[in-house]
Amino acid sequence: MRKMLPLMLIVTLAGCAAHSRQADIDSYTSKKINEIIENQVKPGNKDNPGEIIKNVSYQFLGTPYAANKLIGSPTEPEKLVIDFNGLDCFTFLDYVESLRKSSDQNDFVKNLIQTRYIDGKINFLQRKHFFTDWSTREKLNAKDVTDEISSSYIKITKSLNRKADGGEYIPGLGSIKRDIKYIPGDKVDDSVIKNLKTGDYIGIYTHLAGLDVTHTGIFIMTDHGPMLRNASSLAANKKVVDSPFLDYVKNKPGIIVLRAL
Repeated sequence: MRKMLPLMLIVTLAGCAAHSRQADIDSYTSKKINEIIENQVKPGNKDNPGEIIKNVSYQFLGTPYAANKLIGSPTEPEKLVIDFNGLDCFTFLDYVESLRKSSDQNDFVKNLIQTRYIDGKINFLQRKHFFTDWSTREKLNAKDVTDEISSSYIKITKSLNRKADGGEYIPGLGSIKRDIKYIPGDKVDDSVIKNLKTGDYIGIYTHLAGLDVTHTGIFIMTDHGPMLRNASSLAANKKVVDSPFLDYVKNKPGIIVLRAL
């Protein structure tokens, strides 16, 4: 376990919301933000976001898996959380996408607010709770390219946040009708791999009512073949790992593919 230094850095957020906000960033996270930006983002080719995503995400390999790190609910005020000590599959993507666009730590905080929240408003009900929010809700993080990856994609209309019994996963959010495109897992083959690009954001589609995905990760082509870089909750992992892509998705309902803008 990492020893946490007592220093807490207070980052003032200006111009990101109606009122100035503050985020507490521990010294480990602050140091890592600065190192990644200086060593991976600034030297990177801005015309090739996929390579920057690959290099940034590599810095998180081995980071422990930690669920429920974000603070906020329908009854608890939302707080901007920035913590690299433990990640779940979605905060992993939040941090990678925000870092790859940043020039310094303050820029990262501003980008994270835009990445995580609809219209940059720090509020629980404004969180981009669903993977496909990234390609449909402002500020857009990515483009849905699922139908460009394979002609075998399936399109279905889902009422996100609406459970099969009529209840809501997130009370107060309401039902969001959205067309979802996914490639069935048994159709993900070498031809699909050829059309994927390193840095593509991958959502593992679910047939469950009210949800679009149950897991997320990043497609990375490595010397050992195609991988899904993901914050894994599996007991055998419990950290950010590279999982062989085809083996991982072949028995899943399918994949949704978003590409960074």
